[in-house]
Amino acid sequence: MAQSVDGNPSVSFGVDQETELILQSIDEFIEQEVKPIADELGETLTNPRLGHEPNGRLTDEVVEAQQEIRRKSAEAGFYAMNMPEEAGGQDVSAITWYRANKHVAKSDVPLATNVLAGPEGPKPLLAQAEGEQVEKYLEPAVRGEKSTAFGQTEPGVGSDSPNMETRAEKDGDEWVLNGQKQWITNAPYADFIQVFARTTSQEEAGRHGGITCFIVEPDEYEIGSLNNAVGAEGVQAEVHFDDVRLGEDRVLGSVDTAFYEAMSFLGLGRVEIGATAVGHAEWLLDKATEYANSREAFGQAIGKNQAVSHKIARGRANVFAADTVGLKCAWLLDQGEQAIAESSILKWFATNTVWDIADDVVQIHGANGLAEENPYMDHLHRARIQRIVEGTDEIQLNTIAKQYGVET
Repeated sequence: MAQSVDGNPSVSFGVDQETELILQSIDEFIEQEVKPIADELGETLTNPRLGHEPNGRLTDEVVEAQQEIRRKSAEAGFYAMNMPEEAGGQDVSAITWYRANKHVAKSDVPLATNVLAGPEGPKPLLAQAEGEQVEKYLEPAVRGEKSTAFGQTEPGVGSDSPNMETRAEKDGDEWVLNGQKQWITNAPYADFIQVFARTTSQEEAGRHGGITCFIVEPDEYEIGSLNNAVGAEGVQAEVHFDDVRLGEDRVLGSVDTAFYEAMSFLGLGRVEIGATAVGHAEWLLDKATEYANSREAFGQAIGKNQAVSHKIARGRANVFAADTVGLKCAWLLDQGEQAIAESSILKWFATNTVWDIADDVVQIHGANGLAEENPYMDHLHRARIQRIVEGTDEIQLNTIAKQYGVET
């Protein structure tokens, strides 16, 4: 980053040499390590009927392929490179992490999304691990040897998470955990789940206090039905906790403060999903441009029709704007800011942008856009999901309004 007059990093839209080398290395890794695995699996990755068991779970060969790529990526230094060095990461800047997530999302190689830690990987909350937790959970997660899940959403509680019904009560030296979570990404395959539970009532601790995060292992909970959301088939599930007894060594962070701790890292999650949305949108627009220039109708390329070219032009303008917001959000995080308003703007704008673009690209391709052998409907489904996860459109707009002074 360039230096301003007062010595603080100033805004630069150029890609620094270190980040450029990382992006080039990621390309090489995808070509040499990911693509051969994806090619071997072939249609198993692109046809949901082949990549899933009758009950909806991903097949063992798909899960094993994902795990192999994560391990190899960690060995190459990519997978959790934004995590602190003391945890085994590279401690790269938020800007580098944003660019890397965007870069990977723009790849058209199946399984490439596993190169960088997603919902199944270590996040800053896990970096609060202490004592034996570091060796047992944090370090293996950073190395891609173990995967995790973030257990917060419940059947009756989504965005209003402080009203969760999952409870953990102290019984001697142990906590007794009871409750249910839903729509938990990677739950069917996780080596452990980070579960949020109310440990002190709202009357005593306040709305956002009294919530604690526990580390829970697979033999201590039951996986219920899979939540097969369109575009995320086989990756989300219900999780049930029935009188699960946990020692103090399973408390992640401090008792009663987990909600505040999780919220302090919320900006990073929204930067990640914003980067992914921008990367997907750029890939879609590249494909739409190729098609518009090559597909002929009524004696000319369809791109010569403004009905087509304007869809692409509007998409390019919105992606340019979303990418600019993403870089500013990442820059603010690097300055130690939470970027509450900015990250909500990014999440809302970027995910709505990729949704509009995905729909337009399907339309530009006509019947080909609907064909199962083409990826455009898959991208449309993924784009729709992105407007829900990490905070819905409505929550983002509420946050933006509140941050800019509107009483909500």
